[in-house]
Amino acid sequence: MYTKPEYIVTTKEQLRERYSAPHELVVKKQIDFLAPYGQKLISLSPFFVLATVGEKGVDVSPKGGYPGFVKTVGEKTLLIPDYAGNNRLDGLQNIIDNPQVGLTFFIPGYNEVFRVNGKATISIDPSLCEFFTDTGKKVKCAIVVDIEEAFIHCGQAISLAKLWNIESQSNADKTPSLDEIIGFHKDR
Repeated sequence: MYTKPEYIVTTKEQLRERYSAPHELVVKKQIDFLAPYGQKLISLSPFFVLATVGEKGVDVSPKGGYPGFVKTVGEKTLLIPDYAGNNRLDGLQNIIDNPQVGLTFFIPGYNEVFRVNGKATISIDPSLCEFFTDTGKKVKCAIVVDIEEAFIHCGQAISLAKLWNIESQSNADKTPSLDEIIGFHKDR
């Protein structure tokens, strides 16, 4: 119903016909290292999403901590602590299958996001895991990302969503409770 064959875009040329060419600065902003502003943005970020792809498909996992919980090492490396969560390990298993990762960092109150793409490895080196002792939580492993691309991303999506406006955060009473969600899955 929503995918009439005559309206399906099947080539990059068809897609490009619908959009203007990107501005030169939009293309130039993509670099292969962390500029000082990128390091600063990551140090202010308490939240990012990690995209991975493995043999079971795509996973996008939220990761959070105190601002700056992701550590930058020079211009080309990120260190990310991984704490025990739900123990599904979807993203970590995907990294073993395919090291390509994408990260999108959010800074509360800041409309732009900062994106990093690169290759990840998983380390259980005790000295690396102990590097992240400032939360008091035990780090199970560290994700080491070798940066291939880094760039600021347009804040239009956050602006349109009014993500940081307090009025936009008033849906808590309308969302299903965790008990409702768990109950649904228990009964299946």
